[in-house]
Amino acid sequence: MADDYVLEMKDITKRFPGVVALHDINFKVKRGEIHCLIGENGAGKSTLMKVLSGVWKYGTYEGDIIYNGEIQQFKSIADSEEQGIAIIYQELALIPELSIYENIFFGHEIGKPYSIDWNETIVRASAALKKVRLSHIDPSTKVKTLGVGNQQLVEIAKALSKNVKVLILDEPTAALNEDDSANLLELIRQLKEQGVTCIMISHKLKELIAIDLNCWISPL
Repeated sequence: MADDYVLEMKDITKRFPGVVALHDINFKVKRGEIHCLIGENGAGKSTLMKVLSGVWKYGTYEGDIIYNGEIQQFKSIADSEEQGIAIIYQELALIPELSIYENIFFGHEIGKPYSIDWNETIVRASAALKKVRLSHIDPSTKVKTLGVGNQQLVEIAKALSKNVKVLILDEPTAALNEDDSANLLELIRQLKEQGVTCIMISHKLKELIAIDLNCWISPL
């Protein structure tokens, strides 16, 4: 049924000077599933997700994005985030010298104009850390003191603080060791149980099969 799909991208074509990066791509994701997007380097996986997340804004590509049954025209990352879509890249977008709680709410601070409610920020940051199993870490800790695996989890906590409904992870285990990778994959399974739809980009087929027996896999 059409209602089963939270997202559909129809006939997406993205051109750069002298290069057609995507040509008539069709992509569907069911609500509440883990959907794995695989392909070789340069296949267009990240480009497709940048179209979805508003990095490549409406008008710079051809085709339609249908989200929750409505055609979307995202003109920025903020537009897609407002609708509950968040993307986490290989290169983490954290500020090392700031605390965890400052990073989680950077760009969507809590408070009134020209005034930040730091107490509420810390409370909500602690709640977000609990969701990614980092409740044992003080939210005032500077990000630069964390390992790469925990920094990745802070990025996910940041996305969850924005009430994300569709979480896109672009090669999330590329820089992680085996233990951190296993921890991240387990967290993704838990997020699915909480109703978060996850799209995971990778070229590690073995890893994607291991994440979930019911994982849907789209080649690109």
